Amino acid sequence: MQSTSVRIDAATHRELKQLAASLGTTVGDTVAIAVRRLRQDKIGAELHGELTVEEVSWLDADLG
Repeated sequence: MQSTSVRIDAATHRELKQLAASLGTTVGDTVAIAVRRLRQDKIGAELHGELTVEEVSWLDADLG
């Protein structure tokens, strides 16, 4: 697996290591889990929003 470095402050690094230990994962896997969760939260927020006029028109379209 290729890797790269990400600079974070010492306090965040300590928290990340503690979280990884509590999850029984590596720091890298913990970051991957966090990124996936943030992406899912963003998608959820978008789905929770009001439909646009175009979306409502599409949903109400007569298919016959």
